[in-house]
Amino acid sequence: MATIFSRIIAGEIPCYKVAENDKFFAFLDINPLVKGHTLVVPKQEVDYIFDLSDEDLAAMHVFAKKVARAIEKAF
Repeated sequence: MATIFSRIIAGEIPCYKVAENDKFFAFLDINPLVKGHTLVVPKQEVDYIFDLSDEDLAAMHVFAKKVARAIEKAF
């Protein structure tokens, strides 16, 4: 069964996409705490974030940092 995040990535559920690469997807939160509140998720379906390999988890943080810097510049 596909998760809500998999359905968003597949385009089955609409979102405001912020960034994407071959492994990760960033989109605006539907209930933001602050302006620009963005979620970054792996495209690989895993039960828990720590089920990702160490390399993928580190790469996701690097991706999130780039997204955060871009959002910071935008605001």
